Amino acid sequence: MRIIRDLTAPPDARGASAGIGNFDGVHLGHRAVLDLARRDGVPLAVVTFEPHPRQFFAPEAPPFRLMNAQARAHRFERLGVDILYELPFDAALAALTPEAFVADVLVGGLGLSHAVVGEDFRFGRGRAGDAATLVRLGQAAGLAVTVAPLRGIEGAEISSTAIRLALSEGRPRDAARMLGHWHRIEGPVLHGEKRGRTLGYPTANLSLEGLHLPRFGVYATLVDILDGPHQGHHGGVASLGVRPMFGGSVPNLEVFLFDFAGDLYGATLSVALVEWLRPEMTFSSLADLITQMDADSARARAVLAAHG
Repeated sequence: MRIIRDLTAPPDARGASAGIGNFDGVHLGHRAVLDLARRDGVPLAVVTFEPHPRQFFAPEAPPFRLMNAQARAHRFERLGVDILYELPFDAALAALTPEAFVADVLVGGLGLSHAVVGEDFRFGRGRAGDAATLVRLGQAAGLAVTVAPLRGIEGAEISSTAIRLALSEGRPRDAARMLGHWHRIEGPVLHGEKRGRTLGYPTANLSLEGLHLPRFGVYATLVDILDGPHQGHHGGVASLGVRPMFGGSVPNLEVFLFDFAGDLYGATLSVALVEWLRPEMTFSSLADLITQMDADSARARAVLAAHG
């Protein structure tokens, strides 16, 4: 998959059929947009924005993203996207009228042949344009436009907002039903305090910076090591939160990989949250903590075995 971070497509990328939107989480509704964008003999593209427009307009707002740009790109690649346009969202792009966005970016810059958006799509300065606007402007500019209806599940609309709520409440399986995949936290393994190895549970530490925070606690996880000499798949158990036992304050993710030995520093992990097991706790002694960690590991293994 090619990633292009420019408002102008190279000649060999022009003519693509693209889904357009923020695609936070790449949930089933987003997948429906991509399915409608697939055309035989035409590259499948995604047009999205980086940073997310909400980050640009409200930089002091609490973190809300379900996935960082790298994780989103990996998901698109798995879905067969050929070209990912990560348009730089800045003051100049935000100031474009709907007419200018269609004429100068989608048609003149990227040379799209077909665009697909959800029916709640908004674009242009002040969010002045909607899906009907895009259909009208596209028709005038020679750009075919398809509007995808919003998708629901069990009588409820699928949305990034609903997925965030499920994660905040410790319901990763409900989130996964809307996503169409496990919710994953992805990033490089960072150096931590290395306390876990002294307890018999060496953990890989991942940052949660910029991401929506799921419910704090212990989770059964599935872990993909995406690069480096130890690439592969493992079950695991993870602590997500601030480590109250040790006076932590910055949330992070610490994951212990089952049946693994090796150095993961610098490697990129993709950690799927499968089931919330318990809240964060403090213990009267390290011995009590280790006993609980043994129990957490046993329960996580059972959950993952039942999941298959």
